[in-house]
Amino acid sequence: MQRFKLSPGYEISRVVRGGWQLSGSHSPVISDDPVGDMIAFAEAGITTFDCADIYTGVEELIGRFRARYRDLRGQVALNRIKIHTKFVPDLDVLPHISKSYVEKVIDTSLRRLEMERLDLVQFHWWNYDVPRWLETAHWLEGLRRAGKIDKIGGTNFDTRRMTEMIDSGVPVASMQVQYSLLDRRPAKSMVQVALERGVALFCYGTVAGGFLSEKWLGAPEPTGVMENRSLTKYRLIIEEFGGWDLFQALLRVLRDIARRHQSDIATVAAAAVLEWPSVAAVIVGARNRAHLASNLAISDLTLRAEDRSGIDEVLAEARELDGDVFGLERDTTGRHGSIMKYNLNKGAA
Repeated sequence: MQRFKLSPGYEISRVVRGGWQLSGSHSPVISDDPVGDMIAFAEAGITTFDCADIYTGVEELIGRFRARYRDLRGQVALNRIKIHTKFVPDLDVLPHISKSYVEKVIDTSLRRLEMERLDLVQFHWWNYDVPRWLETAHWLEGLRRAGKIDKIGGTNFDTRRMTEMIDSGVPVASMQVQYSLLDRRPAKSMVQVALERGVALFCYGTVAGGFLSEKWLGAPEPTGVMENRSLTKYRLIIEEFGGWDLFQALLRVLRDIARRHQSDIATVAAAAVLEWPSVAAVIVGARNRAHLASNLAISDLTLRAEDRSGIDEVLAEARELDGDVFGLERDTTGRHGSIMKYNLNKGAA
């Protein structure tokens, strides 16, 4: 497993185990032993785990994993495990958010994860029209200086606000963004700024909730209600990308690449993103260890020139998604924003 040095003494695996699919509010969790699954990922080299205060039950689950892993392997081995959580205040909270509220939520994450200091807190803000996002970022920075947080990152901030945070004195170490062969909004401006400012990009959605896989190759365009919000979200992205026919053309190219590498479509799609500038890691959603081998293979797969040219030919026909990072999703009246849940942190503090 390739590793990335975020700073001296802070290394992560370039494939990160995502936690959203383990949330009880996402879909039925298909695992008889979720803690054992996490141990299997860690033992195989995927030592970085992504979660959030709004992922129901996931921080507690990772807390149990950390305790068991320490018992099995000791404190030195546990120190290699990095937990990246988030601070996502509810949309309804934003107008009257307070410094004490921020600290209470962070304290809740510390308790759930059974940690004395959070490795990385990724800050999200739903509505820029509510002006206290920068003040809130500085409250998080104060908690970092107080020793409750090691590093501050962001999630789904656009390039302008990310730059404003950095310029104001908040040391933004990373930004988690949706970035894939279907959604290349970060390439418009964020990638270059991230390179200039030393911000590592952590990318989710690289397999579009499972759409970028053999399962959908040759399948008819889905109609009706999708299985979960993730599929609904990425179904809309496919429409923005250029529609079902162009999506199928991309899948055929990825299948051919996968055959040349004795791999699969999802692994190729994620590996392609991992090669892009500023990308430090890709986040893979996994309900259990069934796909561990293919997740490990992502950082081992190196695309050839013919592979990249085949992908580029399809992408040249694609439409560019509107706006900067997460712009479509911030519009609560639009079709992308209408499927979002903006108030999931109730009871966190």
